[in-house]
Amino acid sequence: MKQDVARRPHWRARLQANPEAVIAAAIFVVSAATLLGALFFQYVLKLPPCPLCLDERIAYHIVIPLSLLIAVAAGAGAPRTLLTAGFVVVLVTVLCGAALAAYHAGVEWHFWAGPTDCSGPLGDLKAGGSMLSQLQTINVVRCDEAAWRFLGISLAGYDALICLLMAALAAYGAVTARRSG
Repeated sequence: MKQDVARRPHWRARLQANPEAVIAAAIFVVSAATLLGALFFQYVLKLPPCPLCLDERIAYHIVIPLSLLIAVAAGAGAPRTLLTAGFVVVLVTVLCGAALAAYHAGVEWHFWAGPTDCSGPLGDLKAGGSMLSQLQTINVVRCDEAAWRFLGISLAGYDALICLLMAALAAYGAVTARRSG
């Protein structure tokens, strides 16, 4: 068993051998962990997302499969121009995600007004019962109130920081793929 451990290449050797695959895999892990964290807050801690929170997840729905595809393609020896293009798409996507998250954090800090649809879903008011009883059971999730903060930073603030981290990784991946091609 010690021989198997000794034969495994060190992470630095793996990075040097195929840096694009390692960078794409890192983006995949970070983005998947972030989305899983958001789902943990929603379903385990019972902190329902506001409309802006749900919009922020769109970037992750794009980045997770794309970064996995880039990692597999890099491992299979795909053309460097294709890898570079993939990293650029990831970069643009996470920068848009960072901008939306920063906007949301600004709304939470009351730097600017949020969208008008942050008043929560109304549901089907014709479903039965009086309108007043239906309105009393609606739980409004507001975009301008942070449901959770750690070290003074809300989930939207952490999302902006995580997106910027992934943007740095994607930029590094694009530059690395371009240089080695």
